[in-house]
Amino acid sequence: DHTGEIQGLFGPQAQVVVACCEGINISGNFYRNKLKYLAFFRKRMNTNPCRGPSRIFWRTVRGMLPHKTKRGQAALDRLKVFDGIPPPYDKKKRMVVPATLKVVCLKPTRKFAYLGCLAHQVGWKYQAVTATLEKRKEKAEKNIEKKIDKFTEVLKTHGFLV
Repeated sequence: DHTGEIQGLFGPQAQVVVACCEGINISGNFYRNKLKYLAFFRKRMNTNPCRGPSRIFWRTVRGMLPHKTKRGQAALDRLKVFDGIPPPYDKKKRMVVPATLKVVCLKPTRKFAYLGCLAHQVGWKYQAVTATLEKRKEKAEKNIEKKIDKFTEVLKTHGFLV
C-alpha cells in the first residue's frame, strides 16, 4: 500500500505489487505536475494514453528502468500496479517502505500533489468509482467482524484461539 509515499523512490527489486496508486504523492507543485502530464498527453499517437494513476505510475517506473533490455523488461514484468486494492491482494499483509514516506523525504513546507487527484484532472474518469468501492470494502469488513465475533468468543473459551 503506497499511500503517502513519494512516487520516484520505490522500484521493483523483487516481485512488487503496488496497490492504491491514487494515494501516491508526487513532489512539486500540483499545477506544475498537471502541466507536465497534459503536455505528455497532448503528443500525437495512434492510441489514447491511459490516464489512470496506476498507468501514470507504471510509466514513471518504466522511465527509471532500462526497459529496452531483457533485464529491464524482466523488472517491469515483476511489477504489478493497481488503482485501489483488488481482491487477491486485499487479504494479504501490506508492507510499507519507510524510506519512501513523504514525512521522511520532504520538508513539511514543500508542496506535493496526490496522483489520484492529478489523474482526475488530466482525464481519469474512475476516481469516484474507486473511492466508493474502497469504502464498500471497509464497510463489508466491519460487518463481517461483527458476525464473526460470536464464533471467535466460543473458540477462545474452548482454547482454540489464543
